[in-house]
Amino acid sequence: MNPAPPPSSGAKKGAAPAWRRRLPLVGGAVLVALIVIGLWPRALPVEAAVVSRGPLVVTVDEEGMTRVRNRYVVSAPVAGQLRRIDWKAGATVEAGQTVLATLETGGADFLDARSLAQAEARVRAAEAAREAAFAQRERANAAARMFAADLERAKQLRQQQVLSAQEFDTAQMRAETGAQDARAAEFGLKVAEFDLQQARALLTRGQPAGAGAPARGAGAEPLVLTPAVSGRILRVLQESARVVPAGFALMEIGDPTDLEVRIEVLSRDGVAIAPGARVMLEQWGGPAPLAARVRLVEPSAFTKISALGVEEQRVYVIADFTDPIERRPTLGDNYRVEARIVIWENPNALRAPAGALFQRSATWQTFVIEGGRARLRKIRVGRGNGVETEILDGLSEGDRVVVYPGDKVTDGTRVKPLVVETK
Repeated sequence: MNPAPPPSSGAKKGAAPAWRRRLPLVGGAVLVALIVIGLWPRALPVEAAVVSRGPLVVTVDEEGMTRVRNRYVVSAPVAGQLRRIDWKAGATVEAGQTVLATLETGGADFLDARSLAQAEARVRAAEAAREAAFAQRERANAAARMFAADLERAKQLRQQQVLSAQEFDTAQMRAETGAQDARAAEFGLKVAEFDLQQARALLTRGQPAGAGAPARGAGAEPLVLTPAVSGRILRVLQESARVVPAGFALMEIGDPTDLEVRIEVLSRDGVAIAPGARVMLEQWGGPAPLAARVRLVEPSAFTKISALGVEEQRVYVIADFTDPIERRPTLGDNYRVEARIVIWENPNALRAPAGALFQRSATWQTFVIEGGRARLRKIRVGRGNGVETEILDGLSEGDRVVVYPGDKVTDGTRVKPLVVETK
């Protein structure tokens, strides 16, 4: 009888299955994978923005002060004892009716032969000034009528899509300027007529007895001062009774609703500002900005020391309000405003955040996010306002760019946008 064959080594009792023998290999592979994942460079979190189209406005931002356009200073025509002035700032006065001040001359306005000749010359000069003011008013009214007619024609052409927006704005600016010039000329004529009346009154009072005027002594009638124009008292310069010399300023009169804005800008910025430019007035105390237009950039600049002790050449820009008075009923004389003067604007500009653009080797560049990586791209830029910049070439609408990339972002760096700004 043959004995049974011995069992094979593969069938040994207690031998481990095949999958258990592969566990060390699997564990090692997992460990290597974890190490590779841990050492693999992670995507850098960045702030991104989308290149878009929209309005882009470039402005010159400076502080300004409101002021009454036409003001009249009431002064003492001759020396004498001024009685106390009871008027306060803000009071309403009427031309030729309201008694502003009373001056007791006591014969101080009596004229000798030389002074009488000078008084007669002042009357003739006042008559000539009145004629010049009258001619100026007629000229301003004619110009205002012509500009108003041009504006009406421009409105019709604009509705027919024949006239450009710039030409329409120019016609509107001319009409507004012409109306303001006509109003100023009317004010100037009233002042010239009042000056003539005052000069004639002083000549009459200064004539000696026998020359058409009664003799005066200590009991002569006091000299009554009335305003040349209707309006409100802006400031009372002398309130108490005192002896005043001839020409002493007593008060200022004007219309506080007829305001303009005087804006102080650097001379290099003033070169870029053209008459008719749009102005936005902010931080004046109201809920919404006010609209104005530049009427004049003064031709002469002046030197001013800045807060840092640096000499600056500055120039005044004069702007007229275009909003109705109802939008600024409480705005008065010498009120502070913050002005933004528009020097360039494009209603449909391709724009990108200024913080996404940087300059290297005299060329402008930016990082565009493509496929999760930052790609360096050269671009060509136009105008900018410090917040956004016009893109002329190199980017398209909808591109995502890295804002404030920093030194860690290079060409090809994996990035992960955290915040995407859209306009």
